[in-house]
Amino acid sequence: MSPRRNHQRGRPRRNQRAEEGADGGDRYGLERTENWRGDDWAVRQVSGSGAGKRYRCPGCDQEIPPGVPHVVAWPRHGAVDERRHWHRACWNARDRRSARLQRSRNAPRY
Repeated sequence: MSPRRNHQRGRPRRNQRAEEGADGGDRYGLERTENWRGDDWAVRQVSGSGAGKRYRCPGCDQEIPPGVPHVVAWPRHGAVDERRHWHRACWNARDRRSARLQRSRNAPRY
């Protein structure tokens, strides 16, 4: 008689998952680097289940409600507070959009 298995086949055990994900690298999605306006930007896809707050997209100046998948981008050598949350379509069209957004006086910048 063979010994009983307490873990599923094909899935890593809890200790292995903790060691592999200790830095949080796969928790928020894969990070890639893109070049935009002569700078390197770190870009991450955020799933709908990972988006729990409201953000303002700098591309269209509209809110990104909780639960909507979007993109987080920041300069590679920038500070944490330089992160911006974009709609995926706005991030893909960032070179085709004008930089002249019409905001009201009381609207937040981002």
